[in-house]
Amino acid sequence: MKSFLAPLVMVVAIAAAVFFVYQFEPGSTETGAGGSGGPTPVVVAPVGTERFVTTLESLGTVRSNESVDLAAKVTGRVESLEFTDGQQVRRGDLLARLDTAEERAELREAEVRLAEQRRELERIRGLVAERNLPRQRLDEQESRLAEAEARLEAARARLEDREVRAPFSGVLGLRRVSVGALVSPGTLITTLDDISVVKLDFTVPETFLPGVAQGQEITGRSAAYPGQDFTGQVTSIDSRIDPGTRAGIVRAEIPNPDGRLRPGMLLTVRLFQNPSESLSIPESALVPIRDEQYVFVLDGEDRVERVRVVTGRRAPGRVEVLEGLEDGMQVVVEGTHRIRNGARVEARLREASAGRDGAS
Repeated sequence: MKSFLAPLVMVVAIAAAVFFVYQFEPGSTETGAGGSGGPTPVVVAPVGTERFVTTLESLGTVRSNESVDLAAKVTGRVESLEFTDGQQVRRGDLLARLDTAEERAELREAEVRLAEQRRELERIRGLVAERNLPRQRLDEQESRLAEAEARLEAARARLEDREVRAPFSGVLGLRRVSVGALVSPGTLITTLDDISVVKLDFTVPETFLPGVAQGQEITGRSAAYPGQDFTGQVTSIDSRIDPGTRAGIVRAEIPNPDGRLRPGMLLTVRLFQNPSESLSIPESALVPIRDEQYVFVLDGEDRVERVRVVTGRRAPGRVEVLEGLEDGMQVVVEGTHRIRNGARVEARLREASAGRDGAS
């Protein structure tokens, strides 16, 4: 019995394979379901054009546009603190002052000496004009005046060193010292960050770096704000590739007027490359056969022709068509499993709202 069944099974398998090839070979004129009876109802959609982009994904870290640790320049006791934690400040605002009694006294002394040297210069200038003193005395007094002016500037600088001011506009961090505390050069008082615009650093594999350029659009998403995109542009690309990761650092800037993005946050980054207008069809129109893609195109006689297409990039519900179709053709998007090449159909146009599920 086994010797009888084995040849029979082989014959049935070969017959099934031949039938499959005949049915699905491109160019077959079988009408399929509805071919010997009435036309098969299908839904069609037009071939259109759409903007496609190549999307790269990475992880990036938010950084301040400008960031600085504000520290004391000299040794002294904190006399006053002119800010609160998290305060928004402008460039030049006074934030802290150390005790200044000695520096103010030196400044007053320098001002007095300068005034004396100016009066002496006027007196000597008059005597020289009357030829009662040689010109050399005038030159010497002008030198003394210049020296007094320099001492005054030095006294003012020492006084300014007792103050801590905001070098740019931004948001202050937490206060790190108290009034009355003795501080030395480098003692941290607070931090200052400009986050009106934030920088976003992320890595791109070296194979994709040639396609990255300044001005390219990026979007970032944070777990803190689910479903919301923060849009920015590439501003610079690092000149070096990390030999360990074989990736380069790309920096983008994102407007942050409401201050929701903070330094150190992790964002999922999407970088968009090579935007172009291309032919597109709904993804549901594709009929895969072996390693190739086909679509059914509606002709002018209510019949369909199976056409091989070359596809490219994809967007949600849509696919880019590189070869095989022309703009304006009608392709079957519903009912492809019920028809074959050359089948008669009863076509209904898909509603516009249902034909496009979105694109990137």
